[in-house]
Amino acid sequence: MAEDNKQLFRSLSFLSGVGISMVAATFIGLAMGYYLDRWFGTSPWFTLSFLGLGIISGFRNIFIMTTRELRRQEKEDQEKTDSGRDQS
Repeated sequence: MAEDNKQLFRSLSFLSGVGISMVAATFIGLAMGYYLDRWFGTSPWFTLSFLGLGIISGFRNIFIMTTRELRRQEKEDQEKTDSGRDQS
């Protein structure tokens, strides 16, 4: 039961991290573009460009985080399998 709760909290923290990463990257790109447009008077070009870059970097972060999590889970599964063989 304790192991199930631990896995649940680990999954929830991963999913919340994915969401925060996507929103933060998009918002940072949008804010940078908006302020550059105000500074140079080129509205809406920097806003749209940096918004696109923010979205792309958000998806890149999701890919990196997911790949890292999958490797971690595979390593845990491998360790469980190895410890099960050692006890037999």
